[in-house]
Amino acid sequence: MYRTHYSSEITEGLNGQRVRVAGWVWEIKDLGGIKFLWIRDREGIVQVTAPKKKVSQELFKLIPKLNSEDVVAVEGTVNFTPKAKLGFEILPEKLEILNRAESPLPLDPTGKVKAELDTRLDNRFMDLRRPEVMAIFKIRSSVFKAIRDFFHNEGFIEIHTPKIIATATEGGTELFPMKYFERDAFLAQSPQLYKQIMMASGLDRVYEIAPIFRAEEHNTTRHLNEAWSIDAEMAFIENEEEVMNILERLVSHAINYVREHNARELETLNFELEESKLPFPRLSYEEALEILSDLGKKMEWGEDIDTEGEKLLGKYMMENENAPLYFLYQYPSEAKPFYIMKYDDRPEICRAFDLEYRGVEITSGGQREHRVDVLVEQIREKGLNPANFEFYLRAFRYGMPPHGGFGLGAERLIKQMLDLPNIREVILFPRDRRRLTP
Repeated sequence: MYRTHYSSEITEGLNGQRVRVAGWVWEIKDLGGIKFLWIRDREGIVQVTAPKKKVSQELFKLIPKLNSEDVVAVEGTVNFTPKAKLGFEILPEKLEILNRAESPLPLDPTGKVKAELDTRLDNRFMDLRRPEVMAIFKIRSSVFKAIRDFFHNEGFIEIHTPKIIATATEGGTELFPMKYFERDAFLAQSPQLYKQIMMASGLDRVYEIAPIFRAEEHNTTRHLNEAWSIDAEMAFIENEEEVMNILERLVSHAINYVREHNARELETLNFELEESKLPFPRLSYEEALEILSDLGKKMEWGEDIDTEGEKLLGKYMMENENAPLYFLYQYPSEAKPFYIMKYDDRPEICRAFDLEYRGVEITSGGQREHRVDVLVEQIREKGLNPANFEFYLRAFRYGMPPHGGFGLGAERLIKQMLDLPNIREVILFPRDRRRLTP
């Protein structure tokens, strides 16, 4: 083993004991009679102190010959001392170069020399060596763990639906077409139709965490063409409020899990994540229009709330409700997909909702229409052909319970959680209009 401990695992209980550490050369300092080497691993930095009189001459001469980002392994004795920059050091007995790094480096992993985002993404492997970038992806891992734990504790079953599909989920042209042998097919926009089919199977509560593909010609800080969606569907509900309750508890759990388990990463990012408290405020579409009107933004009823409107509402909710997270619901029916249920007494509005986080939509959801005759009519209202959805409608003809669900954008959740400027910061290898590699 090249490594017995990560840097964070070296505690005072190991004082005087031999350990092996491995990682990348972070910094070297040569003071003549003593040489210092700092090694970076996944968990932090280790200081290696090599006094000329206490180490072999071969090792002493080797340290100054190291290059930044060389991969090395060191075996030595742990020494806790206030003189060490990090409170402890390793007195080396053996140093092995596992691989050399070419020079010059494509970017500076210490962050002292700033690099543009495109340069960083072109060299993502090295960008991740920066502690603050690595911290983001450790937090991302925690978010996914927290979400899976929550779903299982709530009795949801994980499913996996196809990503090559024959029919557009929601109509429209925002699809990536592909050839599937001799047939035309598309990359899935959403698992929506398939997770609804599962409601007729008796599984009752299902979730899926998987990529989705949207051929949106956006070039913004909050859009991706390949993203990860956290989808859930639940049967035997009376109304959309039950779905909203599950969603707000899920998001709140993920935020508070990160607060509890990623304190070191949040400190690395110099970011204070506030505790998430329930319930999230509910704001009807009509109430939102009134607030926007008071703020000087006039909108016609039925019009979609655009980016400017979302930002204004987000600022308003923070200033007046101290609410970074809030629901918008009771949308105009014409603004939502065919599968959303309308109110029987007010068919011009439907049982849809969006969850907003600091002025950015991170979730869409609602109660679905489970009555097949009504559903067929709503498909026609959207200018779609019910025959193209027969595989989906078939499940509604043989006993479909009332149900609802949501799709939560993982990258948007994490971006807004950490208040980052660009969604590309929270996905390893972003796919957008210009970027197909690495």
